[in-house]
Order: sequence, then C-alpha cells, then structure tokens
Amino acid sequence: MTYPQFPIYSYMRVDPVLINDIEKAINGEYNAIICYEQLAKVAPTKKERERILEIRKDEIKHYQTFSTIYANLTGKQFEASVSEKCPSTYKEGLQVAIEDEQETVDFYLDISDKAQDVYTKEAFRRAAADEQNHAVWFLYFYTDL
Repeated sequence: MTYPQFPIYSYMRVDPVLINDIEKAINGEYNAIICYEQLAKVAPTKKERERILEIRKDEIKHYQTFSTIYANLTGKQFEASVSEKCPSTYKEGLQVAIEDEQETVDFYLDISDKAQDVYTKEAFRRAAADEQNHAVWFLYFYTDL
C-alpha cells in the first residue's frame, strides 16, 4: 500500500503574517536579481562587476530557497513580480542597494524569529547574514566613487 506524500508542514497551522512576509521576501529577491544584473552592467571596473554578479547569485539562491519554503507551507507556487524600478545610474543603484540590503537584514531576522520550523529559521538567518555582507560590499564600492 502506498501513502500520499504531504508537505512537511501539512499538519501545522501556518501564520498568515509569516506567509505574507515570505511573499514580500520572494518579491524582494526577485527585484534584486533584476536590478543587480543591470547594476553589474554599468559597474566601472571588472572587480566591481564580478562582485555584484556574485551577490546576484546569492539573491538567486535566496529566491529559490524562499520559493521552496513558500511552496512547502502553502502547497502552491508564488509568482513574483517586479515591484520596484531599478535606479538608472551606478551611484543611485549603490545607494538604493545599501539601504535595501540593510533593511532586509532586520526583515529576515524578524521572519526567522516568527518561523516555527528549524529549516525556515535557519534559511532566513543565513540570508540575513548574506544581506549584511552585500551591504558592506555595496558601501565599499560607494565610498570608492
């Protein structure tokens, strides 16, 4: 006899605020992926361009992880959308990236605190550490202008 496969979270009542926050996180990562690709194209040096593309890879990883968590919690896929316009200049892009990454650190730590399961807690805690590192790199590039 075979038994149907249920998501690990099927037995838990899922907090709608947590779901909303994860949706916001997925959209934020999606927007960062798009904007950092554009930012890398206008970076003045190869070193900066390569580092921005590495940061973008982290954002892709976060997007995939958060999307998986969302699907496990809800049983459905979330369709991310562009909700922010990317800045048109390198300097403006760095300014926005610094602020956004810093705000995201606190947001992800809050999500980690709200989460009931260890995997989600750890995924958002790790992403918060990555975002802090990204902010430092963007600040470094900004101060070097």
